[in-house]
Amino acid sequence: VRRDWKYPTALLCIYGLFSTVKPLEPFLIPFLTGPDKNLTIEQVTNQIFPVWTYSYLAVLVPVFLLTDWLRYKPVVVFQCLVLFSTTAMLLWCNGVLEMQAMQFTYGVVTSCDVAYFTYLYSVVESKHYLKATSYCRTAQLLGYTVGSVLGQILVSFELMSYDNILVFTLVLTGIALIGSILLPMPKTSMFFHQMRSARGETDGEGLSVDKTGKRISFCFYNLSKNLKHKTHRKSQSESICFSSRTLLVWSAWWALATCGYNQTVNYVQSLWDYVEPSSNFTVYNGGVEVLSNLFGAAAAYGIGFSSADWSRWGEVALGALSALEGGALFAMVFSANIWVCYCGYIIFKSLYMLLITIAMFQIAAGLNMERYALVFGANTFCALVLQTIITSVVVDSGGLGVDIVTQVRLPETLHIGKIHFNIYLVLRLSLKNSGFLPHSQKLRKHKKATL
Repeated sequence: VRRDWKYPTALLCIYGLFSTVKPLEPFLIPFLTGPDKNLTIEQVTNQIFPVWTYSYLAVLVPVFLLTDWLRYKPVVVFQCLVLFSTTAMLLWCNGVLEMQAMQFTYGVVTSCDVAYFTYLYSVVESKHYLKATSYCRTAQLLGYTVGSVLGQILVSFELMSYDNILVFTLVLTGIALIGSILLPMPKTSMFFHQMRSARGETDGEGLSVDKTGKRISFCFYNLSKNLKHKTHRKSQSESICFSSRTLLVWSAWWALATCGYNQTVNYVQSLWDYVEPSSNFTVYNGGVEVLSNLFGAAAAYGIGFSSADWSRWGEVALGALSALEGGALFAMVFSANIWVCYCGYIIFKSLYMLLITIAMFQIAAGLNMERYALVFGANTFCALVLQTIITSVVVDSGGLGVDIVTQVRLPETLHIGKIHFNIYLVLRLSLKNSGFLPHSQKLRKHKKATL
C-alpha cells in the first residue's frame, strides 16, 4: 500500500492541512500588544519581527542542503516539532527576549518549507506530479483559509480567548505531527541520493551512472570524494540557467516581488492597527485573509485554463499587473480608512499569487527539476538578502528604527511598488537594446547546449 502514490500524498495533505490552520495569525499584533503580552507596537515591529528575517536567511542554505541529504522526511518531522515549540513559546513566554526566540524558531519553520513539495516529488512518480501537487497545494490553501475563518469567528463572537486559541492550535499541530511521522521514508533525493545510487549501481569509482552513461550522479557513501565534482555540476547548471535573459528577468522579478510580499505580510497588521486601533474597533483581519486567499487561489487556478501565449505576453502582463499591484499598495498605505486598507491588501495579495504562478511556469519551462530547484533556491536567497538589508536599515531598532507609520509606508510603497516595477522596466529595456530573443528560440538554444 505504501508504494501507491496516494498513500504518501494523503498523509502529506493531512500534514499540510493541519500545520497551516493558524487561527491566531491574523490577530498576532492585537495579541502581542494587548493585555496578554503587554508589548508596545515599537517593540513588536522594531525588535521582535526583524528576528524572523535574520533567522530565515541564516538557516536557509543549511536547511536546503540537509533536506536533500536527510531525504526530506526527517526535515518535515523536524519542522512540525519546531512549529509546535514556536506555538508553545507564543503561548507561555513573555517579554521581548522570549518573543525574539519565538521568531527565531519560526524562521527555522519557514526555511523547512522546501521539504514539503520536494518530499512529494521524491515518493511520487512523475506521471502523478500534477495531481499530487494540486492536492497538496489545495490542502495548504484550505488550511490557511480555514484558520483565518475560524480565527475571525472565534475573535468576533468571543468564543475563545487568545490563549485558548493557541492551545487549540497546539492540538492541530499534534495531529500534523502524527501525519508526518507516518510518512514513508524516500529512497532517493534530488542531489545526494539519486536513483542509481539507491540501488547500489556504480561505475566502480563511487559515481553512479544511468543506462546511457551520460548523467553522473552523486554517491552518498563516497560523499567526501565526489563533493567537488557535484559542486562543479551545480555551478555549471546555474550558469546555463541564468544565461537566458528571459529567465533572468523573471528571476529578478521573483526575488523583488517575494521580498516585497514578505515585508507586506509581516508588517501590514501594524498598519491596520495604526489606522484603526484594535482596542476600539472589531478587527476583520481574518476575513480579509480569507478573501485574499480565495481570490488569489481562484486567479492562480484560472490561469491554468488560459490559452494565452505567456512566452509572448507574459512580460506585458507582468508589467501591467505589477503597476496595478503598486497602485493598490499606494492606496492602502496612504489611506486613513481601514476598509480601503483592507481592499488594497486583498488586491495586492491576489495579484501576487497570480503573478508568482505565471513566474513559476515561465522559469520552469525548459528546465529539469534539478535546475529548477537551484534557480528557485537562488531566487529565494536573493529575496531574503534584499529583505534583510531593508529590515536591518529601516526596521531594526539597531538601524534607523523608524516609527510605525514611516516604517510601513516607506518600505512597502517605495521598495515594493515603485522600485521593483522600475527595475523590471530597466531590465526589459536592456533586453530590447541587446537584441532580445523570443522565449522559444532561447529554449531551442538551451536544448542544443545541453545535448
